[in-house]
Amino acid sequence: MLTVIAKITALKGKEEEAKAALQGLVAPTLVEEGCIDYVLHQSNDDATIFYFYENWESQQHLDKHLVNDHLVAFGAIAGSLLAGPAELSFLTKLS
Repeated sequence: MLTVIAKITALKGKEEEAKAALQGLVAPTLVEEGCIDYVLHQSNDDATIFYFYENWESQQHLDKHLVNDHLVAFGAIAGSLLAGPAELSFLTKLS
């Protein structure tokens, strides 16, 4: 299993648009082969900061996710909503 934590920062003033776009990624991702969890969070301290907590069966499943149509479509609008690219952490569960 591969865990990914993605930190995403919205542009100031674009928080609600970014939240809606990010929420739109959840349903199609959850039905992807190899997706175990795909949970969106928003920071309680800074409304511009979002996190995805993701669990995948394998790196190969994550790689397929990254080129799916809904993620590619989000990438096309991300520049107008986000302060920069997502900061990704890749983790292996130890216990």
